[in-house]
Amino acid sequence: MHVLVTGGAGFIGSHLVDRFVRDGFCVRVLDNLDSKVHPTGKPPCFPAGVEFIHGDVTDREALRYALRDVEVVSHQAAYQDYMPDFSRFMKVNAVGTALLYELIVEGRMKIKKVIVASSQAVYGEGQYVCGKHGSFLPFPRTPAQLRRKEWELSCPSCGRHARPSLLCEEQTNPYNQYAVSKLAQEKAALGLGWIHGIPTVALRYSITQGPRQSLFNHYSGICRIFVSRALTGNPLVIYEDGLQTRDFVHITDVVDANMLVLQKDAANGQAYNVGCGRVTTVLEYAQLVRDKVAAQVEFRIPSEYRTGDNRHSVSSIAKLQALGWNPAHGLSDIMDHFLEWIEQSGGIPDRIRDAYSDMKDAGVVVAAGQ
Repeated sequence: MHVLVTGGAGFIGSHLVDRFVRDGFCVRVLDNLDSKVHPTGKPPCFPAGVEFIHGDVTDREALRYALRDVEVVSHQAAYQDYMPDFSRFMKVNAVGTALLYELIVEGRMKIKKVIVASSQAVYGEGQYVCGKHGSFLPFPRTPAQLRRKEWELSCPSCGRHARPSLLCEEQTNPYNQYAVSKLAQEKAALGLGWIHGIPTVALRYSITQGPRQSLFNHYSGICRIFVSRALTGNPLVIYEDGLQTRDFVHITDVVDANMLVLQKDAANGQAYNVGCGRVTTVLEYAQLVRDKVAAQVEFRIPSEYRTGDNRHSVSSIAKLQALGWNPAHGLSDIMDHFLEWIEQSGGIPDRIRDAYSDMKDAGVVVAAGQ
């Protein structure tokens, strides 16, 4: 069976390429090798026999060429960053996905399944419960709230402190540019797939981590940033108060989820969370990094926040578990495997762009109390 992996040179995509090859698929990769992620060009990790096409998912002819004779599409390509280039998010994530379906329908291609990489970001500020007024979907915290260091969310009806719920697939509420683009992508894929008889599944990844996570990409986030700083003896900079919560999923578990929905007809037309279902605060994460690296680095909490960040994001994974999937790895495994990969790769590169300074200059990182 022939499979196209868009974004196949990236973190998640490259692991999927390995798995597809191992399972006997003929694999083709389409990747634009964005210099923010791949400053040295095509990574040397592709297995023998993988066909590589250097091209963009927004390029009609490149995508058409990549789709020839394909039976399965693993659509992992995405634009991810914290920078305020809003239109590019929609162009790559939403328009690129619409183009994928346009070409499939136009060419009457016999596609057996499309799996689209969506994101936990589609939930926006999350799903909350007030003890008096029940469940609600909150608006994002305002700049005024954040400047006052009012980190937690309150019920809009009574002002009482509200409790975050595990994120369930039924309710989405995106606001920032990435989140909106990913929900638009997902809606386009599931809707067009349904209308045109193209079996489609959307997987909403939580924060995926592990070996091969880019050491250069700003969006690689907490794992790359904290580990890089700890290994070089620099303080770990923590936004807000460090009590915001996330869930982190191992790359191997994400790959297993992809392979499961590929085989399950019951998954068609559905969106599924792919996470670990466990709550971790940023401070707990920082402490684990410090313990694993065995470095006496400081935590620095300068009362700054990142525009567009949500306070709490931990997904329910019950729906995917009911399909037969369970995560096999925890956060300790993630950290061990990431550190092993860094060591095997020759350590932290000498020159990594300073994401923190870039985001401050762009007005993405803002000081509270001003």
